[in-house]
Formats: sequence, C-alpha cells, structure tokens
Amino acid sequence: MDIKDKVIVVTGGSNGIGRALCERFHAEGAKGICVADLDEQAGRQVAQSVNGIFVRCDVRKQSEIEAVVEQTVKRFGPIDLFCSNAGIFIEGEGPYGMGATPAQWQKIWEVNVMAHVHAANAVLPSMLERGSGYLLQTSSAAGLLSQIGSASYSTTKHAAIGFAESLAIAYGDAGINVSVLCPQGVRTNMTAGQGDTPQAGDGMLEPEQVAESVMQALKEERFLILPHPEVLTYMQRKTSDYQRWIKGMQRFRRSFVGS
Repeated sequence: MDIKDKVIVVTGGSNGIGRALCERFHAEGAKGICVADLDEQAGRQVAQSVNGIFVRCDVRKQSEIEAVVEQTVKRFGPIDLFCSNAGIFIEGEGPYGMGATPAQWQKIWEVNVMAHVHAANAVLPSMLERGSGYLLQTSSAAGLLSQIGSASYSTTKHAAIGFAESLAIAYGDAGINVSVLCPQGVRTNMTAGQGDTPQAGDGMLEPEQVAESVMQALKEERFLILPHPEVLTYMQRKTSDYQRWIKGMQRFRRSFVGS
C-alpha cells in the first residue's frame, strides 16, 4: 500500500504509537487523517499538526466508531486504511498476574478486542463494495507469546491476533488487506516507569521506530509486523517445543518475582 493520497483513521491517535503513525502518514502524503481518541486536548493538537480532524471516540462503543467513520468520509472521502490502535493495560494484577477484577476484565476485553470488531464492522461494507481496503490492528508480542504479570493483557492480545487472522483469511480474496502490529516494549504512556521489566522485552523502542516498521509492512502488505525481530525466534521456539517454552517462561518469571 502506498500511503500517498490515502484517507486514514487512527484510533488512540493522540499519543504514543498512534501519534507516531499519524505523523508518519502525514509525512508520506496522506490525503486525510482522522485522529480518534478520548484525549481531546492531545488529539486536537495531533490533528492540527497533520492537517486532519479529531473525533472524540470511546472505542468500546460501536456507535462512536461508526461516528468516526461517518465524519471521516464526510470530510475526506472513503477510508482506505483503518488503524485500530487503541489499547489498555491493567496495572497491579499481583505476583501471579490474576488480580484484575471482573469489571477490569470486561473493560480490557472491550478495548483490546471488541474495538477491533467494531472497527471492522464499521468499515468493511464500504471497502468490500469498492473491492479494496486495509485494516491495521495493534496487538502485541504478548499476543504471540505471553505477558508475565498480566493475564488480562496476554489473553486479550491473543484474542486480537485471532480476530486479525480471521479477517485476513476471510477477506483476502475480496481485496481487503490486514496487518497486525505486535511490538514488545514501546516508550509510551502505557509503559512509563516500567524500565527493566518483562513488559520491556528486548528493549524499549521509540514510537517513531514502530511507525517505520509499520510503513515497511504496509508497502509489502505483510500480515505480521514485528518491530522487535527477536519475537519471531521466540515464536519458533514456542511452536517447536511448547512444553520447553512454558518451562523457560516459568524460569523467566521467577527471575523477576523470585517465587
């Protein structure tokens, strides 16, 4: 995909990876960019900097994502690329990573999984009618491997990848491209203060580095985007000997929590 002259939506576009994507798309000559987020002040600043529009959006709500689509199409025309990027992490799940409350589980499921479903439902009909379109969904390396210290994050990111796979399989022959973004640690508000923890993985990347990885993958129309290339090796180890991988992750966990 060539970004030049394309109409793009980025949820979670006010900060972090989302902001870096908006800025990079603008630099690549996008026709129009919609920054969708709950952070209105930061979102308006990003939208202004990329000559786009801001739409306040709670991605847990289908109606609000539909409103984002409607306003984007009204301003710029049909959406070529929808970046379903917003995501959350539950802090303080305890030494076993199982401390999230039922309400927290529901919220992270709605943001990290259902928001992707809502986005697909909102844009696929028009994309299918035109015979072209692109869905970029931000997940995490935690969805391919696991997340020590957070069962809710690991579970929802696995589900997000499963949904992206389903979309790619079902709609590839209809002209719809799908990519799933799976970084390890990225220097964002979500990872602030984590430092040398399991969340950091193989070192923190800057959001701009992730945006560069995304650009290359979009040009190649590649499904899996791994800004940390080491993740591919870890995936291969996991699938080649699952039991050994589990034992290794148990040792890794002990190195951080001590028991």
